[in-house]
Amino acid sequence: MAKGTTYSASDIEVLEGLDPVRKRPGMYIGGTDGPQGLHHLVKEILDNSVDEAMNGHADTITIWLHKDGESVTIEDNGRGIPVDIHPKFKKPALEIILTTLHAGGKFSDHNYVTAGGLHGVGASVVNALSSKLEATVYRDGFEWRQSFTRGKTDAAIKKGSATRKKGTRIFFRPDTEIFRSIEFSKDRLEKIIEEKAFLYKGLKLIFKNEQDDYEKTFLYPEGVKSFLKSMLELQNTPPIGGECFDLDRANGIKIEVAFCWTESTQERTFSYVNGIHTKGGGTHEDGFKSGLSKAIRNYISVHNLMPKGMKLTGEDIREGLLAVISVSVPGAVSQLQFQGQTKDRLNNPEIEAPVDALVKTFENVLNSKPSVANALVERITLAAKARAAARSASQSVSRKVGVSHRLNLPGKLADCSSTKPDNSEVFIVEGDSAGGSAKQGRDRAIQAVLPLRGKILNSVATTQAKLNDNKELLDLVSALGCGMGKDIRLEKLRYSKVIILTDADADGMHISALLMAFFFKFLRPLVEQGHLYIGISPLYRIKFGSGSKEDVVWVYSDEEKEKVLKERGRSKFHITRFKGLGEMNPDTLWETTLNPRTRKLLQVQIEEASEAEAMLESLMGKDSSDRYRLIQENAHRLEIDI
Repeated sequence: MAKGTTYSASDIEVLEGLDPVRKRPGMYIGGTDGPQGLHHLVKEILDNSVDEAMNGHADTITIWLHKDGESVTIEDNGRGIPVDIHPKFKKPALEIILTTLHAGGKFSDHNYVTAGGLHGVGASVVNALSSKLEATVYRDGFEWRQSFTRGKTDAAIKKGSATRKKGTRIFFRPDTEIFRSIEFSKDRLEKIIEEKAFLYKGLKLIFKNEQDDYEKTFLYPEGVKSFLKSMLELQNTPPIGGECFDLDRANGIKIEVAFCWTESTQERTFSYVNGIHTKGGGTHEDGFKSGLSKAIRNYISVHNLMPKGMKLTGEDIREGLLAVISVSVPGAVSQLQFQGQTKDRLNNPEIEAPVDALVKTFENVLNSKPSVANALVERITLAAKARAAARSASQSVSRKVGVSHRLNLPGKLADCSSTKPDNSEVFIVEGDSAGGSAKQGRDRAIQAVLPLRGKILNSVATTQAKLNDNKELLDLVSALGCGMGKDIRLEKLRYSKVIILTDADADGMHISALLMAFFFKFLRPLVEQGHLYIGISPLYRIKFGSGSKEDVVWVYSDEEKEKVLKERGRSKFHITRFKGLGEMNPDTLWETTLNPRTRKLLQVQIEEASEAEAMLESLMGKDSSDRYRLIQENAHRLEIDI
């Protein structure tokens, strides 16, 4: 009898308590393989403390990164989580909140007028995914403590000594059974903390890093305007007209926006709802864009500044725009509607109109500052002219860079036989030699190979016109089939995995960097949806023993080589160093680099787009001063690959 044919009621599993979280942690924190999910735990506890501050019950939050680098404590001076017995469940409220999904005081506006954590799962999820969590509450004149292991109580809540202190203190250590690696990043934690301080005027956040005996206080009286200025400083970019603008509204839905224009061709908007970063945007962003377009169009129309025959699009108006949007929505106005627990996008339609109405008043600001307004109008009309010229130039290019599945493919592409993107992948390789080995060693059914000649164009320091004349990049976009820039259509992408595969030397790394920069600038949605990968090829082959007892080890770095040789002691060995993929025979390339079951792939992810863009501009932009400084500071660490 085949396995599973006796399917009956006894086979139905019911996950109780916090078991669903431990069974499927990715549903609650987005993943457990990388640092994003690990640091999401900090955000969940921190958001609870911020909610206390948002509602006027706390003004200071302290965060400790402990010496082990694997545990964190967060404390606020709010009211303290209730510890009295719940009338229905006959347990202390603290225990219920930390051990039960969808338990909390934020489902109505009775205790929290505004809150970022409305699903009631944040604290309990952190508890479920921690090998140890200890809660200390200062409330009702006493100190109260309770500890938990993997979401279950160790003992009943204990009443401690008398105190005048108020607030909640949560210590947690993530579980090694859940997370592949546990090492909190002090830089990432500092950025999370700083972001919260920017969003809430007057809220003091103190970060204490016990590893370095380091302490820093974050307090920004100007709020989101300080946030905007810090991003300009990070990118070393002055605003057009020398002005940063901010608007706010305090009645009902609290709205704060800060924005400016720069010389960049990118539009960058960072939006938040009740302190939660909405990477996917939503109705608050829609209201901002709508109100801004109305204000600009009205000003241009009233002052008759539109050149004849020109039509402005919203993209023209927002080219080079850098904006921060923060809205605080009272529970009495609306129950917040997010997409998923990670809250990537706001869905509430009723939030769009108030934001639109506030931002429309920007026309009054323009009327009061005519010289700045004229500089902005000139910037916007130049963007419209450039867009019209690029659109005209791209009409001839569009014949080459189509989005059909089989038409207009470059001749050097060795395509796969599969027509299903879900199980197809393409390797972008360096040169015809590597291309030849890859074409022979690949699985022709699902793997395509596209060789590139030499180092591609630096897309960070070039123009759209030069890009439209670059055959290598046009061939790449043609092979992918999804278009690029504003015209990208990911549903037309011909491969689910796009794998950059270059030699394991300095030139190969440079080509990888140039390709990643191109994808970031012109095919960013492809990267954001997780389609871009880096293929890791071995640097050495080490053979131990001989004949039937021969053992082959593939090594990917000099450090790994030394480690392997040290572990093997005085065993007889022979080392082969690969100078490039073209030196590998097809069978070796398949075994080490192409075979989906044995290869090593790194997925390229964008965690902070603004930081990535600033770094690319510094390392690859037209201004070489940052590169010169970086080389000078790190010259003693550099090795020349000859």
